Amino acid sequence: MCYSAQVWQAYQDYVRRFGAEISIREFVELYASREKGAKIKTAKAMDDAFLRAGTPETSEIARSIAAWNTQQSSELEQLLFRQRKRLVDAERILQTKTTKKALDDQRIASNKIDWAKGKLSDLRRSVPEDRDRRIFPGVYAPVMIMEEGRRVIKPMRYQCRPAGKPAFYDTKYPGTYNARRDNLEGFWKGQFGHMHGIIVCEAFYENVSRNKVEGRELADGEVDENVVLEFKPQPRQDMLIACLYSYWQGDGEELWSFAAITDDPPAEVAAAGHDRCIIPIREERLDAWLNPDSKNQAEQHEILDDRQRPYYEHRMAA
Repeated sequence: MCYSAQVWQAYQDYVRRFGAEISIREFVELYASREKGAKIKTAKAMDDAFLRAGTPETSEIARSIAAWNTQQSSELEQLLFRQRKRLVDAERILQTKTTKKALDDQRIASNKIDWAKGKLSDLRRSVPEDRDRRIFPGVYAPVMIMEEGRRVIKPMRYQCRPAGKPAFYDTKYPGTYNARRDNLEGFWKGQFGHMHGIIVCEAFYENVSRNKVEGRELADGEVDENVVLEFKPQPRQDMLIACLYSYWQGDGEELWSFAAITDDPPAEVAAAGHDRCIIPIREERLDAWLNPDSKNQAEQHEILDDRQRPYYEHRMAA
């Protein structure tokens, strides 16, 4: 599965390279709902891109992001105050006697202080880092689709909820951030051949067992240890990752969401211990992919077969 990916987040990049248009309404509604308390997760790079844009059409989005950042900063400062007091109180008790509660308070407070300081640092940091562009299941990212013959960028959640399915599918099927190619005509039949998109990605990340990375079986008594690998194409290049998306409505809620299509891995990914891989399509096939003929699924499979085939170099993720 594609556990996470390092994705283009600045819509200006899509505009410059692909002539795409930004669907302002969906971005405005997304950030407004987060500002009002909805549990919306976005990548820092996408937020920062709107804060830097400085255009009239994105000013409301930037205002929502700035307001949310201010609110988050205030909440984190309050958390730091409470946990620092908790830590001081615990250490005062530990000077005279050792109790389980004081030890737990010391450990928990220290962890929460470190976490809050890291979050505050990220909120205030203006220098971009690669990790700002990483998305995980449940995080929103810019997805390019075709609408009325135009390439359009919309914010979508990286975990697809197929239209017509109940909302509890998110928990019943938590792996729906990936669409297995061997199930496109099954579970994904409502999207495949109908609702295609792409994300532009520079790297992807996978959870694998350490022993598989090291090319060995688990030793007797050894506990399986998970590690995260970063895979980057060689030579370095932007990958147009084939996705399916859905527009879901129910109980007054709207949800745009997507899944990356995965297939059997190339030899170097399999040798690193993973059994799936995303599919980067060729740029010359982009419009044919984004505007599929629902009566010709064979053509869509041919586009997936005629993919880019870079060599994926891997390393332990930071």
